[in-house]
Amino acid sequence: MKKISNVFFIAIGLIIAVVIYGALSPESFGAITEHAKNFVASRFGWYYMLLMSFMAILSVYFVFSPYGNIRLGKDTDRPQFSTVTWIAMLFSAGMGIGVVFYSAAEPLSHFAISPATEDPNTDAAFKEALRQSFFHWGFHVWAMYGVIALSLAFFQFRKGEPGLISATLKPIFGKKMEGPWGIFIDVLAVFATSFGVATTLGFGAVQINAGLHYLFDVTIGIKSQFVIIAVVTVLFVASAWSGLSKGIKYLSNANLILAFILLGLIIILGPTLLIFNMFTDSLGGYIANLIPMSFGTAPLNPDNRQWLDSWTIFYWAWWISWAPFVSMFIARISKGRTIREFMVGVLVAPTLLGTFWFSAFGTTAIDIQKKGLVDLTIPSTELTIFEMFNVMPMSLFISVLAIFLIASFFITSADSATFVLGMQSTNGSLTPPNNVKLTWGTIQSTIAFILLSVNGLTALQNTIIIAALPFSFVMLLMIASLLKALKAELKLIKSKK
Repeated sequence: MKKISNVFFIAIGLIIAVVIYGALSPESFGAITEHAKNFVASRFGWYYMLLMSFMAILSVYFVFSPYGNIRLGKDTDRPQFSTVTWIAMLFSAGMGIGVVFYSAAEPLSHFAISPATEDPNTDAAFKEALRQSFFHWGFHVWAMYGVIALSLAFFQFRKGEPGLISATLKPIFGKKMEGPWGIFIDVLAVFATSFGVATTLGFGAVQINAGLHYLFDVTIGIKSQFVIIAVVTVLFVASAWSGLSKGIKYLSNANLILAFILLGLIIILGPTLLIFNMFTDSLGGYIANLIPMSFGTAPLNPDNRQWLDSWTIFYWAWWISWAPFVSMFIARISKGRTIREFMVGVLVAPTLLGTFWFSAFGTTAIDIQKKGLVDLTIPSTELTIFEMFNVMPMSLFISVLAIFLIASFFITSADSATFVLGMQSTNGSLTPPNNVKLTWGTIQSTIAFILLSVNGLTALQNTIIIAALPFSFVMLLMIASLLKALKAELKLIKSKK
């Protein structure tokens, strides 16, 4: 099981080719990927909206369906991790750096820079800003991760298949998934995972660099970012080396503790009453508007359509490109849970935590903007949160804490991805060899550094959004295969009674 598969060599060959092209011809690489991304967004936006809405509906169906009592594993299996640790690992792998990177910047943009439908800097835009942030980081995202992870976990732990994307399609295609077509699907998953995580590593390095510059006047540039990536690489490889039940588990718990401390400080030192009121009101507005937001494509409003392409459809494609990595990791840590317990946990806990997080940081940023204490629309995205902290009490302590949290999320995401890439390139091994994990850790960091040095992260981001389109069709096949297998499993269970 631990033998290195052809997926490993093919995927690395493709990755090297793309990185070399991006490094040697960054302008050409950027122009081509930007054009392709815009084409996908404008032509397939309706498809992404329907797909994510379908995932949301299907996830609720699994909670209430007769399949809910089926266990992800043998009937005697029980969860490996406590519920708190499990939720911490879900959130760390699924969102990570992004919730810090965008927590103040995104709601602020929807309020003051480019609201979806309302006039800028109005109370209506304030409410809409939080609703849209909830939408982009909330229920739909976790529904998609949950459904794909459910498919992986069911086949891996209930049916004894390898932990591979291709293995979930056997009920439809049979032995064909053990040949070239299966390799193609697994290579696509590895490609999306490696570039998705490399992009996140790059953005994480940029934000840590920005925070250190803001606090200690550390130079912003590729040299500083190289040092940051090198240090973090050593840390996450060491964590990956120690195994799933040590490194990632402890880091995820640390993430949750640091996140709650930072969140608590923002609530106490920020506009406390306004935060709670906006959370309650915006959560109600989010639920009330969930169906219109889920299916709205603005076909007759070019300005609103452009906003959708830039935000919602961009996010849907971005999350789909992350699905192979996040869903495989969620599946790996969920053995022993029932389908109902699994889906409720994946859907509810991260969604509520994310909505409250964006309420606290978004409300604080918008309140500061409205009062004119500082213009938060001027700084770059990675600096927005530090500019916000600067006008709050205990600004130095909060900023340092945020940098530690970003670094911790940085390490956990890379650690989790290294583990998943190891699984995908060793025939689905639950304990991939350390030398394979070390190789993938080095590759991810190298990609991030090379493309940072030629300003290629945006082009790389575009590349994985393009890759999300073919993988979305694989997701639909996975769902069809899962439903077929669950129906057969339920018959088998009833026949034994």
